[in-house]
Amino acid sequence: MTQNKLATQQIKTMLELQNSMNSKVNAQWREQGFEWYRAIWIECGELLDHYGWKWWKKQDPDVDQVQLELIDIWHFGLSILLSSGESDEAIIARVQQELQIATDEPDFRLDLESFAAETLNSRSFSLASFGRLMAGISLSSDALYEGYVGKNVLNFFRQDHGYKTGTYVKVWGGREDNEHLVDAIRELDASAPDFQTSLYQNLEERYQALNG
Repeated sequence: MTQNKLATQQIKTMLELQNSMNSKVNAQWREQGFEWYRAIWIECGELLDHYGWKWWKKQDPDVDQVQLELIDIWHFGLSILLSSGESDEAIIARVQQELQIATDEPDFRLDLESFAAETLNSRSFSLASFGRLMAGISLSSDALYEGYVGKNVLNFFRQDHGYKTGTYVKVWGGREDNEHLVDAIRELDASAPDFQTSLYQNLEERYQALNG
């Protein structure tokens, strides 16, 4: 059954995974003052390209990719929350209180622009505005969690295969790794205890088969 709120354990797991990923990139990441907000508004532009905004040509929203971009934004949002100095328990309470998956705006693009503007003005992360985007593209709390865990695995995979050194190949067989991730998640049981391990292995097999 799909729920409209993230469960305590889901949020706790995501906070732990985000800290692990950030620590893999830089062990002292909390002290670096990284501009997470900047990463968020850049992702907003990429997301809009997947959704479509050009009135002079036919465009249909690529919902899978839009949802993946939202999940990327969630990574950066969690990083901002973790940088706040609040305890994990306090962050969990904030997320459960402020992340309401609902919107009264029929045009998703307007909600997106409001979110981007708010991010730039506050240099922070609005859980309430993010919830509006989830509603606008029909991204449930369970789908956010499953997609987040999947993308976290992909981020670890990228780091393990040379993302930071520039040797990682992002396009496999003519498709971006994000697209392969969507396919891999669909092939597996996201509720299985070994989901993360199975997903990593699935990506490894795809990567080796398509890149030699």
